[in-house]
Amino acid sequence: MTFRKSLTALGTVLVLATQVVSASAETLGQALTSAYNNSGLIEQNRAVLRAADEGVAQAVGSLRPVLSWTARTQSAYGAGGSLDLNDWTTTLTLSAQYTLYDGGLGALAVDVQKENVLGARASLVGVEQSVLYRAVQAYTSVFAARQNVALSENNVRVLEQELQAAKDRFEVGEVTRTDVSLAEARLAAARSSQAVARGNLTQATEEYVAATGTNPGSLAAASVAPLPSGLAAARDYALQNHPSIIETRHAVNVAELNVQRANAALVPTVSLSGQLGFDEAGDDSGSISLSASQTFYAGGSIASAMRQAIAQRDASRSGLLVTSTAISQSVANAFSVYDVSRAAVVSLEEQVRAQELAFQGVREEANAGSRTTLEVLNAEQELLSARASLVQARANAVVASYAILSSMGLLTADHLGLNVEEYDVIGHYERVSNAPAGISEQGQALDRILEALQK
Repeated sequence: MTFRKSLTALGTVLVLATQVVSASAETLGQALTSAYNNSGLIEQNRAVLRAADEGVAQAVGSLRPVLSWTARTQSAYGAGGSLDLNDWTTTLTLSAQYTLYDGGLGALAVDVQKENVLGARASLVGVEQSVLYRAVQAYTSVFAARQNVALSENNVRVLEQELQAAKDRFEVGEVTRTDVSLAEARLAAARSSQAVARGNLTQATEEYVAATGTNPGSLAAASVAPLPSGLAAARDYALQNHPSIIETRHAVNVAELNVQRANAALVPTVSLSGQLGFDEAGDDSGSISLSASQTFYAGGSIASAMRQAIAQRDASRSGLLVTSTAISQSVANAFSVYDVSRAAVVSLEEQVRAQELAFQGVREEANAGSRTTLEVLNAEQELLSARASLVQARANAVVASYAILSSMGLLTADHLGLNVEEYDVIGHYERVSNAPAGISEQGQALDRILEALQK
């Protein structure tokens, strides 16, 4: 099994794993599906791609004959040199022009537009990745924010009990007024933290709506994404397949072709043209001409354009190197962040278990009179802090795993196996690339498709 196929097979685990939850809980896979289907950004860049497809059609059309007509009516001069508005002459002229030879400029223009299309396709994949990554962040943020609200609410309840216990012990003289004040202060701080947690949840919910186009329902816990086995393989794959790499490669190809176009500007152009005219008297006239032209001096602008094209080509080559370096670094950083987040989860799980035992022990010892109220409050606060840190660490681990997929160029609906109707980038190109005329059957079919997309 190839590396790509193995990753694709692993990606389907996401959908299968998210199905093993309560039927009423929304999964991360479902949230990603909503984000994909409701993304205005994806729709916008699909339109950009369609516009690039039309660039090919226009370049192809420029290689074909140009047919036009001109209708003209004019008055004649009468006696005395004045216009005779009662004497009008009408003529109709049909014209045709075709470039027989242009040194390959037209064919190079078609190749440039094809490279632009391939670059726009890669750019669309990059946009898809950003949309899905934002949805992952929004999903985990809402899930974590809800857990933090639950923790803060539980903390308030526990501190209310501690405050009541301190008051009861104060009544019987076991503690001082200071212990009661400490419990009251800690409860007030907990209520403030609860308000902050609820505010954070509100903000996370709004981001979820913006990222997915839907309101979050009951959310299931998300698992980390299935990942490749090692950094080296992931980096090699990213350097070949990341959409930014692909887009930049096509930009380099465009720059190379533009150098050839600049050189071809010095080649002669040979054109064939013809005209056929009719007037109202029934007389007709016509002509056919063959012409050749060449610009050999334009004030130095041609030579400047050639140097400019070469400089732009060199810049695009350097851009590819810069992009490759950035992608390589991004993959390494993503793996590093993921490893740290996973280690943090393991450590915090141990810390929470130990802190729970410590809190229970301190509380029991306080009831026996060997611990102070402050020690109980501190133990409870440390437990809350550990639990909140664990919630965030788990969310960070999920996001970090999807960041690895994004750094490799694999955070796509296709790789994740999302239940979506993917955009047919090839279908639209094939329908327009031969430049069908608007009056043709194919052209009218394209108009109907465009109208449907606008709805």
